[in-house]
Amino acid sequence: MRWFRLGSGRQKDPAAGQAIVDDVRERFGAHLPGSFHEQAEAVVPLLAGDEGVAAAAAILREFADSAYADLQTQTAELSRRTGYAFAVDRADYRSLWRDTQGQLRWPLFTLPCRLHPYIQVSAAAGVISAEAKRATRLTAPGPLLAHILEILDLTIDGWEFARVRPDTDAAALAHRLIGAARDLRGAMSDEPPLPRPVRELMRRNHTVDIYDAASPQVVGGFNPGREMREALLA
Repeated sequence: MRWFRLGSGRQKDPAAGQAIVDDVRERFGAHLPGSFHEQAEAVVPLLAGDEGVAAAAAILREFADSAYADLQTQTAELSRRTGYAFAVDRADYRSLWRDTQGQLRWPLFTLPCRLHPYIQVSAAAGVISAEAKRATRLTAPGPLLAHILEILDLTIDGWEFARVRPDTDAAALAHRLIGAARDLRGAMSDEPPLPRPVRELMRRNHTVDIYDAASPQVVGGFNPGREMREALLA
């Protein structure tokens, strides 16, 4: 898959973009001081310019690919144990979580790529949202959009099927992913059809309690279906 293409008459340097990805991977993380929100905000200015936008796309690609590989491994082991052949469809993780009935581990906090969903991934989604037109020039926007929607699917699946607490950091990630999908689709010459999980959630009107990131207090609500309808059907 080609992530760096001609733009503004110059060949973009893949090594420069990868250096940015490696830098934010090493400098930020759950084991380091600072809240997830503070760290995500600190990542955003490091993803500036053409190389930064390309790096943001690479972060989303690497994270989505790592999640897919983890779920393939989990599903293969589950199929061996149960004798039932579970299929992993990157365009429809929601069906997999429903079919496996709580037998999968939600992997997004512990992926070997060492990118955190609420830090580097949240920052990357925000940058793609703000720089959608630039992203369509520098990256393959179709695969990038697919990665954004894969991560959104897995984020909401965690709340619904894997007992992941939907706190303010999780809601911020979901909000940024929806915004990135909206803005990237709007910048594409031909908007691709929405995948099945998004269409299924858009038919719902369920509000999820959102907890404070540092306490057990409910501080608000988030309605994924309504937000997706307003963003992706406008």
